[in-house]
Amino acid sequence: MGTLEEIIKQKKFNDEYHKAFVGVYYVYSIIDYIQQKLFKEYDITPQQYNALRILRGQHPKPATVGLIKERMIDRNSDASRIVERLRKAGYVERVTCENDRRAVDVIITDKGLQLLKRMDTVVSDIQEPLKKLDKDEIQQFNGLIDKMLERWIESGHYK
Repeated sequence: MGTLEEIIKQKKFNDEYHKAFVGVYYVYSIIDYIQQKLFKEYDITPQQYNALRILRGQHPKPATVGLIKERMIDRNSDASRIVERLRKAGYVERVTCENDRRAVDVIITDKGLQLLKRMDTVVSDIQEPLKKLDKDEIQQFNGLIDKMLERWIESGHYK
């Protein structure tokens, strides 16, 4: 059992686009399941993990909540609420922006950096299925993703 048709027990699809859509969605659901299970062990959500990764990338500079929201993978996330939960857990700090006293900057704490360091190895295991592709295949795969995203954004469907 290895093809999408065999796995989901569907004999045929409307066309190759339909099959690709179902395949991508199926792979996403597997990755999401593995992520949810992993992040539950660390008592954070995938969205909180994403925000922490953004802040680690900015470190030692702070980031605004707006920047975090703009860079989040899940565009439906409530970045303010995520930052507040991370603050309560001690993973981030909110500090008044030096340039604009009305604005608030967010910076990752040592506790947040330590959490990400502990998670790095385990999270790389999620990528294991992609490592079944050789270097040329993964580059082609990434090129196709870029092409789809570019066309989707150009069409005005996603901002």
